Amino acid sequence: MSQQKTQSVQTTGHVWDDDLQEYSNPLPSWWLMGFYASVIMALIYWMIYPAWPVGKHFTTGFNTVTYVNDKGQEKSWHWNTRAQLMKDMNEAQKMQKPYFDKVAAMPFDDIAKDPELTNFVNSAGKAIFADNCAACHQSGGQGKPGYFPNLTDDDWLYGGSYAKIQETITNGRHGYMPAFKEVLNDAQLDNLANYVASLSGEKADAAKAKAGDALFHSETAACYYCHGTDAKGRQQIGSANLTDKIWLWADVPGQTSPEKKVEAIHTVIANGLNRGVMPAWQDRLKPEQIKLLTAYVHGLGGGK
Repeated sequence: MSQQKTQSVQTTGHVWDDDLQEYSNPLPSWWLMGFYASVIMALIYWMIYPAWPVGKHFTTGFNTVTYVNDKGQEKSWHWNTRAQLMKDMNEAQKMQKPYFDKVAAMPFDDIAKDPELTNFVNSAGKAIFADNCAACHQSGGQGKPGYFPNLTDDDWLYGGSYAKIQETITNGRHGYMPAFKEVLNDAQLDNLANYVASLSGEKADAAKAKAGDALFHSETAACYYCHGTDAKGRQQIGSANLTDKIWLWADVPGQTSPEKKVEAIHTVIANGLNRGVMPAWQDRLKPEQIKLLTAYVHGLGGGK
């Protein structure tokens, strides 16, 4: 058996101690073919795509990508992930264009009744919302107390109809409330805070709330100018409804005691607000994108 094995297997000719030989076992043919194929594929890849660094530059390869940029200009560039992404986006836009045209041509109520368009609004609208709105309003539209409104409830500072939502997205908003610490003393601010807390059913000092009621409707504080005599706000100017339990600027729900809730309201009244700014999107999004985004936001749960 040992003689047959010696004769069937090639050796290098090296022999030690008379019978210790160095065999020469060739690599399997399938492995060699795979190795040579991988070398050839690597060479082809290096010629087609960017591959090797050369000084401060690199080999760009022969493959090119043609796409239309944001300004509507057609560009041809060596292959890279950004150019490929732009090309893919161009192709996606071509596929979506018939749907965008339908959305642009149809009334909002008819869009909501069309199952196919509704699915498109939920899909494409979610992508537009994620790219442009989620940074402030969060991915689900739930907002952030003290900074950005919740779009999933039924409380709208400027109105939750299709027309008002579209107007808000198109033109933006700039909310403002003056700082009352410049005109009211601390006791008066405390009275107002207790009154505002009582309006939504929060625990408050009854005597202070009564004094705050008079101050709210007086010419000294004149809160009723913006929030209305019934304190339910005015959508024309985006003033908040103070009688519900929805709090945007004062983080009342996040406080653990009635005293801290009143303190949170006190802080907002004293310091005022100048951060309720939403940019206008008319120069950033196309009209059909704004209309689709309007339908999507309306459908988050709070549209009227």
